[in-house]
Amino acid sequence: MSTADVTSGGTSAHDTVEAAVRAQLAKALGGKRGILEAAVPTVAFTIGWISTEDLKTSLIISISLAVLLLVVRLAQRSTPQFVINSLIGIGIGAFFASRTGEARDVYLPGILYNAGYAGAMLLSIVTRWPLVGFMIGSVTGDPTGWRRDPGIVKLCSRLTWLLIVPCVIRVVVQLPIYLTAGDDGVAALGIAKVVLGWPLQVACLGAMVWLLARGRTPIQSTPA
Repeated sequence: MSTADVTSGGTSAHDTVEAAVRAQLAKALGGKRGILEAAVPTVAFTIGWISTEDLKTSLIISISLAVLLLVVRLAQRSTPQFVINSLIGIGIGAFFASRTGEARDVYLPGILYNAGYAGAMLLSIVTRWPLVGFMIGSVTGDPTGWRRDPGIVKLCSRLTWLLIVPCVIRVVVQLPIYLTAGDDGVAALGIAKVVLGWPLQVACLGAMVWLLARGRTPIQSTPA
């Protein structure tokens, strides 16, 4: 096999696994603005609850701010991906909370999501189909070709372990608060979600970048 020449409009883009994954991580992070937009609905709901202790009012404040951010994005004709993600998240949380009448249930979908995501990533490692490998596939145009190289599989498994860590920490911290504190723990859940959200994710991605910076694993092309 020879090193793939991954191209975009005829120009070489990434010739190593490390470069390809770094590019995908940069897209996933969304920059400072994406980080802020992801946190705003949670912060707004938490502050609204602390101020009013009224579920409906807190949800209206949170959703309204998310919609406002979406309108701004659309008006600027910039990608609304991160606003939409946060709007979907608060929308699902609002549905859960409105069904039970308990404010703490706004945070339940996030706890379940992190638990499920961690489980799915662990399964992908155990079966030797680590999730990060599909990032490589999205760059090379061959979704499964990366599995032919044991070195790439090993690297992707290590990177996927790093993705699991934040999910596990969030569940370990938030689930006991959710189960024991009732609505008295809403503020604590909100603070925990913000602190363990992007700050923890950035730390995880920093560790991934450090690991990636140490090697140059060539992307292998599929034989013609």
